[in-house]
Amino acid sequence: MKGLVDKPRRKALPAPHAGERYEDPSFSAAVIAWQKRHGRHKLPWQNTRDAYRVWLSEIMLQQTQVAAVIPYYQRFLERCPDVFSLAAAPSEDVMALWSGLGYYTRARNLHKCAQRVVEQYGGRFPDDPDLLADLPGIGRSTAAAIAAFSYGRRAAILDGNVKRVFARVFGIDGYPGAKPIEDKLWLRAVALLPDEGIESYTQGLMDLGATLCVRGKPSCATCPLAGRCVALAQDRVGELPVSKPKKAVPERETVMLVVTHGADVLLEQRPDSGIWGGLLSLPEIAVGDAAQFDGAVRTLVQPYGELEGCRKLQPFSHVFTHFKLHVAPFQVALKSRGQRIAQGAMVWYPVHRLADAPLPAPVKKLLLGVLRSDDLLAAV
Repeated sequence: MKGLVDKPRRKALPAPHAGERYEDPSFSAAVIAWQKRHGRHKLPWQNTRDAYRVWLSEIMLQQTQVAAVIPYYQRFLERCPDVFSLAAAPSEDVMALWSGLGYYTRARNLHKCAQRVVEQYGGRFPDDPDLLADLPGIGRSTAAAIAAFSYGRRAAILDGNVKRVFARVFGIDGYPGAKPIEDKLWLRAVALLPDEGIESYTQGLMDLGATLCVRGKPSCATCPLAGRCVALAQDRVGELPVSKPKKAVPERETVMLVVTHGADVLLEQRPDSGIWGGLLSLPEIAVGDAAQFDGAVRTLVQPYGELEGCRKLQPFSHVFTHFKLHVAPFQVALKSRGQRIAQGAMVWYPVHRLADAPLPAPVKKLLLGVLRSDDLLAAV
């Protein structure tokens, strides 16, 4: 373990305007009392002070529903029961375990963070929220949750669920993701922290946003904050929080090739940066007319074998955070495999192992659907 770590400096938030006071002990008391009686208490990552398990769950729960996270969380613990085993795991194993959970930067940062914790902190996650927030993939809110649940530290969270609760209860106009609005939300989040019961309070805010104060049809009748909710009193529950201003979603197109020979399929390792970073995927080509397509296919597969035939598959689209990708897939069969084996980013991959391969979810779905319907699986 290295020597003392310099504590990172957090940018100071602007001071509240004159007359703005956010302190209210009755707010945290209501949240804590409700959570103890009606909150969630039996999730797999609860009832533990193991910072590794808490951290793993918090990273997985970023932008992902609890029901989707649970099986991934359990598989990760089976393969990597502690931070040391995760840090030592090959990157392809980590990506394979994460495959299908989406937002793959989280998986790369998860691996880097485990290695940093082992190298820099001897395998023990720091209890200081500022030090936690300096680790890969851990922002201020996630750091606060880890510190609260693992060490009982008094720190404020402000994830999407909490922003929605605050926006409705306090009648906050403006898009919560905008810097001026978010700064004010942080001021409020810090001011409302209880002196005691930080674990129940933190979990209570999460539970309220996930189970009662949901986006579509909130359960206001059973909410412990209904009596103080500005949005409910003003009949603005459907308006708050204010939605992000809409922008035109860029659209892109690509051609993916399912190149097969025998019981193997040709896959390509994607670079660490960019979409589906670090995962295996299908070779892609960008083409215009039919003549270009035929030439591009022959050029790509020529080092790997003799082309036998090509057929068009069902096109599909996949929506990312910032754009929509339209995919035109083609299956390319090789008559024989060339002397040159796959090199560099290309690799021949056995069809029978695709279910556990580190593939993007839409690509895995395509491959399993296409290759299951052929005679390839029968040849395994």
